[in-house]
Amino acid sequence: MWILFTFLAASMQAWRNAFQSQLSREVKVAGVTLARFLWAGPIAGLYLLMLYLWQPVELPEISLAFSLYVLGASAMQIVATALMVKLFKLKNFAVGAGLAKSEALVAAILGVLFFGTQLSLLGWLGVMIGGVAIFLMSSRRGLKDISLQTALIGLACGSAFALTSLWVREASLNLDLPFPHRAAWVLLFVITIQTIVLLAYIYASDKQTLTALWQRPKLTLLTSTTSCLGSIGWFSAMSLQAVPYVKTLGQIEVFFTLMIAMFWLKQKVKIKEVFALVLIAVAAILVMWG
Repeated sequence: MWILFTFLAASMQAWRNAFQSQLSREVKVAGVTLARFLWAGPIAGLYLLMLYLWQPVELPEISLAFSLYVLGASAMQIVATALMVKLFKLKNFAVGAGLAKSEALVAAILGVLFFGTQLSLLGWLGVMIGGVAIFLMSSRRGLKDISLQTALIGLACGSAFALTSLWVREASLNLDLPFPHRAAWVLLFVITIQTIVLLAYIYASDKQTLTALWQRPKLTLLTSTTSCLGSIGWFSAMSLQAVPYVKTLGQIEVFFTLMIAMFWLKQKVKIKEVFALVLIAVAAILVMWG
């Protein structure tokens, strides 16, 4: 079941990235980040209600540990999303999304160091191949001309997404509920916090950004909807399986990303970038297999 949830998450995330890439052409970074969460709250609430109608259970008991994990995950996901939008402004859509996928590699390393995940030599080989692919995608004229700024932003983005995922799993495991319910509760809490924080910040600092989103309702709604559906997939999968395994399998997203970039966004993808995306997929398979 966690594999099915991961495939749902990967496909929805690829489309969300595409919509955010389109939106970033006309809206500032903070606004594009808010678009991810703006309408996701009601969708997450409806999903939780449907779960309780299907299988009534007790309401969750909120502990201090749960609260800290949720707050940490909320903050890191905002940071990660803003960094990814910044990547879209520096590179094209496929490359920006590919750099953000360093998340899987960072999650594997952090999982081994701090969360008790075991990786074999084959798994570590996958991590190394994935690292080479990330640097390859961030370079403009091969390895001789690596864009340090893009590589650093990509690594920071992936690290922030990795921490988000690891803390989401820990928050979910702190709830004594069936896996779909605890994942849905974590999702609702995280999205609510993120929406309130971003709305307050943008309202206080740049009301024109809210106007820009209001003038682009279709793209904003599509971004929020695909984001929420993707989060349902990620949060559910991570409630069932360790983050490194979920995120490495989730690398299937790179193929959705490539197809969207070529056939929907009509962007040219260089052979080098295709090769790097394939390397990332190979790294994911090795980590999963290992």
